[in-house]
Amino acid sequence: MAASLTAMGTEVLALLALLILPVSQQAFSSIQFRLLALAVIVSGVIVIRHLAHAAFDLAVQRRHVTAYIQISRPVSVTKNFPLRWLVILHLRFTGKPFTLTED
Repeated sequence: MAASLTAMGTEVLALLALLILPVSQQAFSSIQFRLLALAVIVSGVIVIRHLAHAAFDLAVQRRHVTAYIQISRPVSVTKNFPLRWLVILHLRFTGKPFTLTED
C-alpha cells in the first residue's frame, strides 16, 4: 500500500514536470528516470514505515494503544487518537491484529 501511494505521487510529479518544465516524454522512458523513480518509491516506503512506527510509539506513550505481548491477542487502538491511521498502518506492516475502542 505504501509503495502504491509513493508510486502514485511519483507519477503526479512526473505529470507536473511534463506540464510545467520543458521536459520531453523520452526522458521518462530512460534508464536514469526509471532508477530515480525506483529510488523515490523505496525511499518513500522507508519514510512511511518510520512515520508509522513513530506514531505507534507516540500512541503507546500517550496510552492510546494497549500493546499486548501475546501474538494471539489484538492490540487495542482508541478511536480518538489523531494519528490513528498511521498506527493502524504500522500494525498492518507488522501483521499484528488490532481492534478499535472508544476510550
